[in-house]
Amino acid sequence: MPSMQDGSNAAPISDEDLQKITVGERKPHNATITLVEYDPRWPELFEREADRVRSALGNKALRIEHVGSTSVPGLCAKPIIDMLLVVADSADETAYVPALEAAGYTLRVREPEWFEHRMFKGPDTDLNLHVFSAGATEIERMLRFRDWLRSNDTDRDHYARAKRDLAQRVWRHVQHYADAKTAIVQEIMDRANEGR
Repeated sequence: MPSMQDGSNAAPISDEDLQKITVGERKPHNATITLVEYDPRWPELFEREADRVRSALGNKALRIEHVGSTSVPGLCAKPIIDMLLVVADSADETAYVPALEAAGYTLRVREPEWFEHRMFKGPDTDLNLHVFSAGATEIERMLRFRDWLRSNDTDRDHYARAKRDLAQRVWRHVQHYADAKTAIVQEIMDRANEGR
């Protein structure tokens, strides 16, 4: 996943490397990407899941945010809710994984070399629950990108066009589609960082 997030123009992550970070079996996608128009129910789905995570973790959930394209009104997206969960130490799985699993979440990604990122799938909502440690720089980057797209119609529309173009191609893994968005994401992040 790092090549998707770090703004580099790295080659798509290999099948072997994807399997290394995947908990359980990873099956190829081998299809185009389904994007749908913004659904005003997405914030409600996020809130329901955020409540479930808070109930499971209590004060161990330091921050829960709706991120990704489903968090940006007016932006097309894969119909998968992206959530950001901040815990004290995401590498300390014993502190939060059992409670999330008891609530129905399934650990699917473990990336110790990339901010100790963990990712869970939801029990009954199609979601990606991204877990980072407090202080990880990726947290603010994700929020800055979301907030910029929420407030900048030009970049939101630019991003939507790029996503639609890429989504029409057949991708072996959805991660490869995410990796292909790196250049446009970095271009938008550069503007967001400059505040223009």
